Amino acid sequence: MNYKQQLGIWLLLSLFILSACSSSDDDEDLMGNWVEKGAFEGVPRCDAVAFVIDNYAYIGTGYDGVEDERLTDFWRYDAEKDFWTQVANFEGSARNGAVGFGAGGKGYVTTGYDGKDKLKDTWEYDASSNSWTQKSDFAGTARYDAVSFVLNNKGYVGTGYDGNLLKDFWQYDPATDTWEQKVSIGGNKRRHATAFVIDEKAYVLTGMDNGQYLDDMWEYDANSDVWDAKRDIGTDANEDESYDDEYQITGIKAVSFAVNGLGYVTTGGPGAPGSLTWEYNPDIDEWEQRSNFEGSPRYDAVSFTINDKPYVATGNSSGYYFDDVWTFNPNEEQDDDD
Repeated sequence: MNYKQQLGIWLLLSLFILSACSSSDDDEDLMGNWVEKGAFEGVPRCDAVAFVIDNYAYIGTGYDGVEDERLTDFWRYDAEKDFWTQVANFEGSARNGAVGFGAGGKGYVTTGYDGKDKLKDTWEYDASSNSWTQKSDFAGTARYDAVSFVLNNKGYVGTGYDGNLLKDFWQYDPATDTWEQKVSIGGNKRRHATAFVIDEKAYVLTGMDNGQYLDDMWEYDANSDVWDAKRDIGTDANEDESYDDEYQITGIKAVSFAVNGLGYVTTGGPGAPGSLTWEYNPDIDEWEQRSNFEGSPRYDAVSFTINDKPYVATGNSSGYYFDDVWTFNPNEEQDDDD
């Protein structure tokens, strides 16, 4: 090898090292600490549902790509003991792409896809009796890939895919077992979106329509039944030069949660599964990047929050299906030894 070849190799190695150091420095500058917990004890899966009842989380249904089957098993998570217990199997048909929510001290699962049909049956889980009861069918069209959230102890389900993309929203009242149509979300129809709740207002964002990743974001006030457009989340969506719009939030199949008055979106992504984590401040309608999710990049995970502590679990990427569980503290520096 001559001198010029050696010099060229040295220069390439130097550039690689500098780039790696710069990337590492950027990561270290981001706040937020991800910590891995004990593994979910069910089979690895994606596209499951999760809800919380009395400080216990419940995960169930979903798709096991290894065995190519949809699932009905359900598991309870005790965060204090970091321990999973299997509970009564879901009594509806095995499905993925459903939504789940906790309201009135009960858990609910509705919509989804069983491999053949789109679904609209609704089921209630009673933790005290460890039993499932079928309730009134979801009043919109049968669908999957919808979003759900809870406001004022009532569940809301909307968007998704019924053969066409959708933007309608419906409210479920557990006290009366009734569904009522509410005002549709503004902007585009969508599937694969995500939602979180801060101070009795819900936020819906991301997703896809017409083959494009959506950059609009909407805030819902249940008291007035009104959707309000918030600042767009796309990199080139904002024309205000005083505003840093270098966002990379658009995409599909992300998860979200809210802690201490701030919203978070992580995993999912455009084109391929990702691990970026973003924090939303509703007071100023702006986002700030936080430490990347420390597990493998993924689609179709689930998230839940217990005692103001968020968790992300399960999901899939390129034929791999996950059973790992992670918690996140946005106010700590990332510690890779956790």
